[in-house]
Amino acid sequence: MFRRSRNIGLMILCTVLVGACGYQFAGQGEFPAGVKHIFIEVFENKSSKTGIERIVTNQVIFEFTRQRDKSLAGSASEADATLKGVVRNVRTRTIARIGTELASQREVIMTVDLMLVQQARGKVLWTAKGISDRQAYDVVQESTIATDQNETLAITKLSERMSERIFNRLTNDF
Repeated sequence: MFRRSRNIGLMILCTVLVGACGYQFAGQGEFPAGVKHIFIEVFENKSSKTGIERIVTNQVIFEFTRQRDKSLAGSASEADATLKGVVRNVRTRTIARIGTELASQREVIMTVDLMLVQQARGKVLWTAKGISDRQAYDVVQESTIATDQNETLAITKLSERMSERIFNRLTNDF
């Protein structure tokens, strides 16, 4: 009996201490400057990779919907702020070879800049520059189409990871 109440007491104490330290799960904070509803614009593409802005924007929208469905506005006029993004750079490089001439694996590297702008005044509330990540993919020697598909899947995975980081940074004010 004493042991059980002591364990319960320790659990309560741990809960209070963790809460007092300000611990929270990533992405559980608030948006900057009291923003409640965000509109996400289609990202600008300054890279040489055609169509990547659509993939990245869709992944960011999906992440916001997954994390906080009610926070997305259907239009800029319904939002407190607009999230604007720029895909700065997308490049690929060989990371593994078969012999000296043939690539067996490449990686795609993407860099994105973001800005949260208040609707009413156009004031910049938050920025994140140079968010970068990479994802490897296999090169299929017999098929350029298969290699291109692998690259597209790598870009999608990379966009998913980056979208999660974007949401967490925005809500945790890092």
